Amino acid sequence: MLRFPSPSHASPPRPPAPPGRSRNRRRTAAVAALAVAASLTVPASAGAAPVPRPAAPGHPAPPAKQAVATGFGGAVSTVDPDASRTALEVLKRGGNAMDAAVASAATLGVTEPYVSAIGGGGFITYYNARTRRVYALDGREFAPKRMRQDSFVDPATGRPLPFDQAVTSGLSVGVPGTLAQWDLALRRFGTRDLGSLLRPAIGVADRGFVVDQEFHDQTAVNEARFRDIVPTRELFLPGGKVPEVGSVFRNPDLADTYRELARHGTDWFYEGGLGKEIVETVARPPVDPKATRAVRPGLMERGDLGAYRAVPRKPTHVSYRGTDVYGMPPSSSGGSTVGEALNILGNFRLDPRDPVTALHYYLEASKLAYADRGRYVGDADKVDVPLEELLSSGFARERACQIKPDRAAPAPVAPGSPDGRYEPCVPPGTQTRALAFEGPQTTHLVVADKWGDVVSYTLSIEQFGGSGITVPGRGFLLNNELTDFSFQPPAPGQAPDPNLPGPHKRPRSSMAPTLVLEEGRPRLAVGTPGGSTIITTVLQILVNRLDLGMDLPAALAAPRATQRNTPQVFAEQAFIDRYGRDLAARGHRLELFPGPPQGVIGAATGLEFLRPGLVQAVAEPTRRGGGSALVVRPAR
Repeated sequence: MLRFPSPSHASPPRPPAPPGRSRNRRRTAAVAALAVAASLTVPASAGAAPVPRPAAPGHPAPPAKQAVATGFGGAVSTVDPDASRTALEVLKRGGNAMDAAVASAATLGVTEPYVSAIGGGGFITYYNARTRRVYALDGREFAPKRMRQDSFVDPATGRPLPFDQAVTSGLSVGVPGTLAQWDLALRRFGTRDLGSLLRPAIGVADRGFVVDQEFHDQTAVNEARFRDIVPTRELFLPGGKVPEVGSVFRNPDLADTYRELARHGTDWFYEGGLGKEIVETVARPPVDPKATRAVRPGLMERGDLGAYRAVPRKPTHVSYRGTDVYGMPPSSSGGSTVGEALNILGNFRLDPRDPVTALHYYLEASKLAYADRGRYVGDADKVDVPLEELLSSGFARERACQIKPDRAAPAPVAPGSPDGRYEPCVPPGTQTRALAFEGPQTTHLVVADKWGDVVSYTLSIEQFGGSGITVPGRGFLLNNELTDFSFQPPAPGQAPDPNLPGPHKRPRSSMAPTLVLEEGRPRLAVGTPGGSTIITTVLQILVNRLDLGMDLPAALAAPRATQRNTPQVFAEQAFIDRYGRDLAARGHRLELFPGPPQGVIGAATGLEFLRPGLVQAVAEPTRRGGGSALVVRPAR
């Protein structure tokens, strides 16, 4: 049972966080991040319509999930029933949306260790009902001070490291931001201390959870990599085997780590003993001496952890179809790219009676916005990002004029010029930077409370399994977020790259926790995992809901396609079956999304306020095994 001090939501909010981390007041925090691979492909059984594997004899079946819940008093949607129940219990006992989001994320660190953890980072957008404002909290990892533009270039060859070698290495590990972000979020907006919010996750880690098909498959796809790293093998391959569906997986090391965080606070992570263990693990990855895999050491030092700060930022904002859409600013490209694409689409009428034309415009707007993302968006603390112009109506009109209603532009298209001097049209280009790889393995949760506060939170350790490196005896994996940087500086004469590595620089992300307000009050919250497909998934859900007349469950479940300024439009099979022929007639080249998982784009969660007080929480019905939506008091 959760036990909390009596709620005081009506009391004034905590003062804004100071520029430095509050060392004396730092509360405990933790979300275990256990990681699973980068260059790999999830088996077909993890696709859009998974075939459940029977539980192992003598083992319980995984808990049931429901994709839609409508009711009052608060709502939550995550990918995992344990995480959703944790958030719901916090709400029932008087905690607010931020309290519930942090507790839920900590539980996801146990049950979804390959995509979320205290070894990673994330982004939060938050609507505060008291102030009627939207806030953005940046917990993105940053690079060590010793990181340079050519750190991912092999000095022996002068060429970028092979991607799989870069991922499974200490070199890929960014300074984790999750705990600092939780500390900032709770000090500014929470009503509970982090120690109490970790208790449900500690219970799940001690008791264990029932292994489902998704966890089994994510482990199996990483089996060879995990075997080569001793503490990862010992934790995630118990008895030397991939856990069977229906078996119970326990993580007592993570439970103990959470207890120590509750006792010592997050300074133990950033400036104390746990931080020292993390740095030692990154510098000397614990590889089995018998393994033939080359696992490079990393560049992280103790001072890098001490220098890390989670940062409050001004959210991005655009108006669209009578709503206000808020998102995450750089270093995430989510808010800027979703916002630019919506601004472009605002120049066209999207008719639900003609979905093919609407989807054509959606794909073309995505193509143009991705070209601009690649050229201009990086860590705004380190490079000049023309964010105001990228989100200006003038720039959107200039880009929209390139779209032909009956013909797709050959991709890649060139970026535009967000310089404040906008012509009716600019000639289409043919040269632009190639799409950088960005791992699709992330998770997203949404929470609303009875006061009307709303959290949209995307968190990640990058690939399934992150770097593959587990901190010995601590129960969590370290991220590989630094592989989101561009690996090699541009050739002489080419445009500068805003996403090159650098000291204490945050790699560009696509995470897009999004809030939609109408007349100043929340209407929608949505987000998804999916690497660089996050942007198109969020955008397509918004188009489905706001333009094509779908309700939110249908908007999430609808088949997806992603156009990221590549020659192909990658899509799910159901999208190809339904729209492929008509879109091909307009010049779109559709191919099955390669994954991982193959043929599956994203795993979104969302919620919608149907009327004051009545909230509908929505999760995926089938993708990645489906999600879990719950409400405090179901509507009858």
